[in-house]
Amino acid sequence: MKKAIQSWHKRRRAACPEEAAFLELLRTTDMLSRGLVQVLKTEDVSGTQYNVLRILRGSPEGLPCGEIASRMITRDPDITRLLDRLEKRGLISRCRENKDRRMVMARITPEGLKLLARLDEPVQTAHRKQLGHLGRERLRALTELLGVSRSQVA
Repeated sequence: MKKAIQSWHKRRRAACPEEAAFLELLRTTDMLSRGLVQVLKTEDVSGTQYNVLRILRGSPEGLPCGEIASRMITRDPDITRLLDRLEKRGLISRCRENKDRRMVMARITPEGLKLLARLDEPVQTAHRKQLGHLGRERLRALTELLGVSRSQVA
């Protein structure tokens, strides 16, 4: 049995460099995400909820729901339900625009801003702990490579 397994491993095709890089990205994303989830759990916020709050903090005048969806890091097919949960907790508010009654604008509330303020330092600390060992130059290079890769796929 042991020889059969060893033989299978030898015959297994070698991954192309693109596949190897892809698998490393997936493994790294999973590892880094798990670290962030632990930080967000302290405020009972999911990664996608945190993402929405950060997007809205950057647009204090508010954004239409479709615009929020387009800025998300990961696509959430049910943005309405996600916003419902945040609104129920008092972290965002939504209202129809006077000019175009079909458009619903979402805005972060003072409570949402307070929650983000509490998370800012712990999130930064987690990121430094996870990636700080790379140093500024490597991080800059990694960020650039990932951006180039994304621009070719999109």
